[in-house]
Amino acid sequence: MILGVDIGGTSSRALLADLDGTRLGTGRTGGGNPNSHAPAQAAAEVAGALKAALDGRDPAGVAAAVVGMAGASKMSDPEIVALFTEMWHGVGLRCPLRVVTDCEVGFAAGTPKPNGAALVAGTGSVAMRIVDHRMAAIFGGNGWLLGDEGSGYWVGREAVRATLKAIEGRAPLTALSRAVLTEVGGTDSADRRRLVITRCNADEPVRLARFAPLVSTAAAEGDEIAQDIVRRGVLHLVDITFAAAPAADGSPVVLIGSLTEAGNPFGDALRVGLSANGFHDISEATDGAAGAAWLAATELLPDEAQRRALHSALLAHPPIVFS
Repeated sequence: MILGVDIGGTSSRALLADLDGTRLGTGRTGGGNPNSHAPAQAAAEVAGALKAALDGRDPAGVAAAVVGMAGASKMSDPEIVALFTEMWHGVGLRCPLRVVTDCEVGFAAGTPKPNGAALVAGTGSVAMRIVDHRMAAIFGGNGWLLGDEGSGYWVGREAVRATLKAIEGRAPLTALSRAVLTEVGGTDSADRRRLVITRCNADEPVRLARFAPLVSTAAAEGDEIAQDIVRRGVLHLVDITFAAAPAADGSPVVLIGSLTEAGNPFGDALRVGLSANGFHDISEATDGAAGAAWLAATELLPDEAQRRALHSALLAHPPIVFS
């Protein structure tokens, strides 16, 4: 059996499968990332997802496992490693605990090819060069203070900036600005500028990402300010993708994160931008846990044809629904 785990800040998902691609069990619990939760709580959440996926099967039968996690470098902390290793063995698993980045898992979820680029545009943004299924280099991903252009945070911040300019009379008050004012509760305020600034600064900076959906909606309805934000964000993302995997070599690009989804103005414009710059092998990561399980299987399947067949069985269908 193979085991894949996708650990996030809001949920932890596990998938147990065999080498034919048959799903044997799934588990989903709360956020298990020790970067965003107390380590003991995080380990307990992951243990719950593992137990649900195993569903009474002998854990010793798991031959290989991969855990994908944003901020995987956290596992270089000896105390965190000891805590998660104890949890791993406590569940009964005897195979090694292999932790990789969420980008590596996402890339594996999108393509069985060994080399290419993984592009993330969710709350943050980053592009990674993937070589032989492993991270080889990082482009962007410098956090909200120093970068993350084209991310949900950046898009939301640009929406608030445009709103402040509109309030000051330096830009038109469009549907986007009115939506931002409604979101912060400032439509009827006598001092809308002060209210917007005060309420946005009262939150954690990354909470500006909550305004990103307003940009997508306004852009779809023809708002020129929103469309300009989309255009500039896409240019940033195409730039870091090109740095990660030059299009001339035919490298695949796997898109990860809510802003990259097809059917919204940002995701659609991103696909057009990538294609216009020579990227034609573009796919979307839909299931991190299945990608992690497939990565685990690559340790057991040296034959490329077997790997591709398993990838098709695990991932060439709608994403798994976790109960």
